[in-house]
Amino acid sequence: MPVYSMRPSDTPALHASRTRQWAAHAAALIAGALVPLSLAPYDYWPIAIVGIAIFGFSLQGLNPKHAWLRSLSFGLGLYGCGVSWVYVSIHDFGYTSAALAVLMTFLFVAFLALVFSIPFYIYQRYCALGRLYFLFSFPAIWVLGEWLRSWFLTGFPWLYIGYGHIDTWLSGWAPVLGVYGVSFIVVFSATALCYCVSLFNRRHTRLHAGIAVSLTAALWLAGLYLKAVEWTTTTEHDKLTVSIVQPNIPLEVKWNPFYRTAISNQLLELTEEHWQSDLIVWPEASIPLMYHDASDFIQDLNLRAADHNTALISGILYDDDKPNTFYNAIFGAGAANNIYFKQRLVPFGEYVPLEEYLRGLIAFFDLPNSIIQAGPPNQKGIQTDRYTIAPYICYEIVYPDLVANNLGGAPLMVTISNDAWFGESIGPLQHFQMAQMRALENGRYLIRGTNTGLSGIISPKGEAILTGTQFVAETLTGNVYLMRGQTLFSRLGSWPIVVFSLFVLLLCFLPRLRRFTAP
Repeated sequence: MPVYSMRPSDTPALHASRTRQWAAHAAALIAGALVPLSLAPYDYWPIAIVGIAIFGFSLQGLNPKHAWLRSLSFGLGLYGCGVSWVYVSIHDFGYTSAALAVLMTFLFVAFLALVFSIPFYIYQRYCALGRLYFLFSFPAIWVLGEWLRSWFLTGFPWLYIGYGHIDTWLSGWAPVLGVYGVSFIVVFSATALCYCVSLFNRRHTRLHAGIAVSLTAALWLAGLYLKAVEWTTTTEHDKLTVSIVQPNIPLEVKWNPFYRTAISNQLLELTEEHWQSDLIVWPEASIPLMYHDASDFIQDLNLRAADHNTALISGILYDDDKPNTFYNAIFGAGAANNIYFKQRLVPFGEYVPLEEYLRGLIAFFDLPNSIIQAGPPNQKGIQTDRYTIAPYICYEIVYPDLVANNLGGAPLMVTISNDAWFGESIGPLQHFQMAQMRALENGRYLIRGTNTGLSGIISPKGEAILTGTQFVAETLTGNVYLMRGQTLFSRLGSWPIVVFSLFVLLLCFLPRLRRFTAP
């Protein structure tokens, strides 16, 4: 009777182990998919703590390869649910077929998940030393991953966990450590939860669990205390009346020459009853002409605004003297002057990476605005006789350190955008929440003017005190105050929490370094 040998790879135990691994990857995928529910527009912030706790718990004891797969699964869930709205831009406004748009969206999500997973592979390979180390090192690697995503390949700083805490006690930490600091505490809370579960019924380590819970409680209570701190001040004399024009111009007609006059007239009509406001804001690229082609229109704006001593600022595409050089710009008219060129550009929306290879392949790579150059650093803001405005265009407001560095002591912040590219998806609502965090981090009123919404005014505490209605042509009028002073984050930016996180990981790496170098 023949005897058959079973290969090791076919053993029932190994098969069961693989099944458990794939089940765990699937659980990580689901946990990642739930995390965006903690952010706008849902704001169920406890979900992120639970989801990250599940993810962190599932990493324990894995080898680096399996840790990378687990992290990749979590990232696919996170970005697959959190930023799948890019499909709207690619398909609805990028003139791409549904099948190709799905493929491109998947590739985009997969790339973001890959970038998300790399720090956790490094962490598991070099820093995962035990549960006590895990309590501090896991939040550190999470924050460094968020920081990495803010600059790697120009960056995509979206879905930071800290954004879900605009209204919780942890918001008090934002003017001190910024969104990365809030993220650290959220992940520390999740890690403490994970730590307590892993130590359940282990008497000799309950003390450690008590320490974890106590530290978490202390961080949240400190956040509550910091919420009451007034980092910046103002007076009634510094009050301004602001009107925000939201024209709701469809993208399909925005750059059609036949609609130029109608669009310009609509902007003026929505402004007509508000010339008495101290400041009028028009959205990104609202004037449907290049800057020099619109010289007559701009001159008329200057005269009308100056007659009322009103500062008007508007977005426009600026055609430089150099051939084929264009900028996305904000300029001031009337009581305002100067022009600002956008520094952080949207890939494919404003420029095409690897242009020589991609341009012309499909319509999405030939969008009319994807010809923009990045503006220089260290630009001055929009000037008036009384104050300076720190300007940010669209995508720039999602970069914490860019916003803080460009503030330059200005007492007021303005961001203009055109979120029509994202249709009725959750993208514009996430964008607005990130603007709220920038106001909170820097202790400034922030005016947000957009083409289709959400336009509004955000207080120095990150509260939306005036919001418009999406996809409605309207003019919003409210009050802001010029703020004096600086938050700690405005002075130091993200470096304190980034350096602290690096220091934590260095401490975790040193014991392994001793093992490698031991004789």
